[in-house]
Amino acid sequence: MSKVELVDLSHKFGDKCPLWPYFPDVKIERFHYHAKSGVLSQQITTFMHCTTHADSPAHVVEGLPYTDEIPLDKYYGTGVVVDIPKKKWEVITPEDLEKARPRIEPGDIVIVHTGWHHYWGDNRKYFAYSPGLYKEAGDWFVQKGVKCVGVDQQALDHPLGTAIGPHGPGGPLLPDVNREYEQETGRKVIEDFPYWEPCHKILMSNGIMGYENVGGDLDKVVGKRVTLAG
Repeated sequence: MSKVELVDLSHKFGDKCPLWPYFPDVKIERFHYHAKSGVLSQQITTFMHCTTHADSPAHVVEGLPYTDEIPLDKYYGTGVVVDIPKKKWEVITPEDLEKARPRIEPGDIVIVHTGWHHYWGDNRKYFAYSPGLYKEAGDWFVQKGVKCVGVDQQALDHPLGTAIGPHGPGGPLLPDVNREYEQETGRKVIEDFPYWEPCHKILMSNGIMGYENVGGDLDKVVGKRVTLAG
């Protein structure tokens, strides 16, 4: 019988971990520790959506299920880790997904590897300059009938389709990044990314789960068909 190898696809979670641009710090405080009490007891204060995590439908669409209402089989199944290398601000297109190998099949959990997880850290490059999915990719996943989508970037949408761009609560969070895009491309951000988190909303509204900030030992399983649990 062949040996099963378990591979962790999570970035580290902990005190002062890298955060999306408008989240408060994670704090881990020791209320008892060995020198004081002979036992270790800690309190964690955290915002949700820190490091590697699953988005639930209620995150983006009012009235849809919360995490505790989602069947566990949504988080487990067979799938593929597809390699779609992308550079700064590039969009992952339906054409990229169609050509990806192993072929994406209905019912798959799909992890999109762009290589961007190597930049994970408290920096603008990872959070503000990443490539990403957008509306057209979301539509493609729905038509394909996949079960779940994970990305090795900051969110299920391109950063300029989030509040980092001119969208949502307080956007643009990073006006200088928006100006840089417009200077480099000669186009307005709102023209290229007119919708606020469309891929999130399309996936969640159609019962497709999502993982953000996938990382860890992801490179070990690129190009493979695997069993995933999260």
